[in-house]
Amino acid sequence: MSSLYLLKLICLLVFLGWMLIWILIPTDVYKSKWTPKLSEKFNATYIGGQGTNLFLLTFPIMLISVLGCIYIHIKNKEELSKKSSTGKKRLASLSRPLLVLGPLGVITTIELIFVIMGIALMTWQFGNYYAAAAKHPHLHHPGEKIWQARFRAVWLRLGYASNVAWAFVFFPVTRFSSILPLVGLTYESSIKYHIWVGQAVMILSALHSIGFIIYWLMVNQMIEALEWSPTYVSNLGGEISWIFLIAMWVTSFAYTRRKSFEVFFYTHQLYALATLFYVIHIGVAWTCQILPGIFLFTLDRFLRFLQSRSNARLISARLLPSGTVEMTFRKSPGVHYGVTSNLFVKAPKISKLQWHPFTVISNENMDPDTLSIAFNTGGSWTTKMEKQLSSSLDRLEVSVEGPYGPASTSFLEHESLVLICGGSGITPFISIIREIIHRSNTQGSHIPRVQLICAFKHASALTMLDLLLPVDSTTSDLSKIQLEIQVYITRENEAPTADSQKLVQTKWFKPSPQDVPIAPVLGQNGWLLLSFIITSSFILFFIVLALVTQYHIYPRDHNTNATYNFTVWVLWDIFIMCISVILVSSIVFLWQKSKMKEDQKQINNVEVPSPMNSPGSWFGGGSSELESLPYQPLVQATQVHYEGRPNLQKILSECKGSDIGVIASGPRGMRHDVARICSIFGTKNLHYEYLSFNW
Repeated sequence: MSSLYLLKLICLLVFLGWMLIWILIPTDVYKSKWTPKLSEKFNATYIGGQGTNLFLLTFPIMLISVLGCIYIHIKNKEELSKKSSTGKKRLASLSRPLLVLGPLGVITTIELIFVIMGIALMTWQFGNYYAAAAKHPHLHHPGEKIWQARFRAVWLRLGYASNVAWAFVFFPVTRFSSILPLVGLTYESSIKYHIWVGQAVMILSALHSIGFIIYWLMVNQMIEALEWSPTYVSNLGGEISWIFLIAMWVTSFAYTRRKSFEVFFYTHQLYALATLFYVIHIGVAWTCQILPGIFLFTLDRFLRFLQSRSNARLISARLLPSGTVEMTFRKSPGVHYGVTSNLFVKAPKISKLQWHPFTVISNENMDPDTLSIAFNTGGSWTTKMEKQLSSSLDRLEVSVEGPYGPASTSFLEHESLVLICGGSGITPFISIIREIIHRSNTQGSHIPRVQLICAFKHASALTMLDLLLPVDSTTSDLSKIQLEIQVYITRENEAPTADSQKLVQTKWFKPSPQDVPIAPVLGQNGWLLLSFIITSSFILFFIVLALVTQYHIYPRDHNTNATYNFTVWVLWDIFIMCISVILVSSIVFLWQKSKMKEDQKQINNVEVPSPMNSPGSWFGGGSSELESLPYQPLVQATQVHYEGRPNLQKILSECKGSDIGVIASGPRGMRHDVARICSIFGTKNLHYEYLSFNW
């Protein structure tokens, strides 16, 4: 058994044990048999009542995250030594689209299994907790009736169930995660899980809060809504958290994200306050149940903060007539990324807080010293960015986070690929085609046939095909790949004249000593260093927590008549966690940064290649001179259809071959149509490959 399989097996066993604990927590077996024995083993002098949950619910996930880092490090080393970044296709039948539902989108079999398991776990927690409360109802107020006590128990137990959702909500949005790749997920592809779990948090929290308001009205105790108890649960803290959650929830729907991203972005930053008041509401013991997600997310967020403190070296920008912009950055050799990766970008001159994710269109094999992204203007931020890039500025300050790449590129192992896109949805496919071009020049590499189906509103968008080749495309040879491009112009009925077309503009920026190449935040051995940071910061957290509990909290909580303040106790936990993460991460980052300074000087001294002419107008009477190599094969492989839309069902049904990978990127409706065709019409040779390109 290889070390990779052994590590994965250990992680699986630890995870199953962790899930077993979640299942047992609400049962009588856990409360009457396990809890007394565990309480004896964990001396209250050191970590108090939170010791049991720290050991059973926090430690297993921290162990998995450390083992996951080691797993990814070994896997990356093996892939680099084999000069290959592909992975084997596993569980293909489970990844096929099973359902296409409006609110949930495309649902695969394995995703449906996860949804059912999540609902079952929350239902199990609620049912067991409520059954125990119904047997022995507790009357909280004079004159309270039995049915009112049971009514209260319902909404209280829904709050318990919401804690399960809180325990999982942070994992999908941890970008530098070692847990997600273990199950074949990446940050961008797991956003849908964050949305689903977030909905569960919001719904259960709303029911919990509304139910208690109704209960207080029934027993004439509305004053309890404003209670901030020094020795027990803070009702007001929970209500404040719920208000922040409502603000985030209302502005997080797809319509708001598309039409007013700024509103969504700024209100979503309230997650910090919502989480803070929530843990104040539930106290230290319950906080330890959700601590792993908060701990790893805080660590990830601080590492991103450290990476984004430097300005990235912006080399050039290509401005296309269609409103599409390509930005090219200098990068260090230690930055490794796969096709369809993403880079987060911030321009302080436009907004000092906003970060926007963009698709990486470059290929690390074809572009070893540069990294390129592309985006389409339309929103206020992207429009301002285009104006800045097209102005007379010689330099633009830009910060980046990432890149964050996929766990594998197994879709490149299909016999052939059908890539279907609409508008700017072509950008994720640019890196795929560039990777195939690179592989075509590598002996022994499997090269799938590629059919690219594009739908554009206007003919000016044809210049987006220029991006299929990098700015310095002298080494790009398309003659060895089987590429067919079908372009559909939906709102124009004829090709534009050459005189009416605008040419592609390429702008080059001057270097500055303040700019540095994009580099991995923790260097080339970043995953090993991350495992060290997780281990060290968690051990430091545990030691400091034990010291504070023994010498500060315990004497006041047990050796005097007063009980230690409920709110201050949980604030100690959060404060110690943050200090441990910041201290260890900063030391490792500064040490790694000092090692990379010399390499960055050498990279900055590398000369920038001279720009090549870009076709700009292939199909409107463009000159034959521009249609020379290396663009000629691309022009010859392209057919343009005016005033029409692609018949996707006809195109896919006519695909020849036994193993065809199908990927759709673009408007939601188009992606759903492709998924339905692949799942409903009995096309067993079509394998819908799910990649998430929407945020």
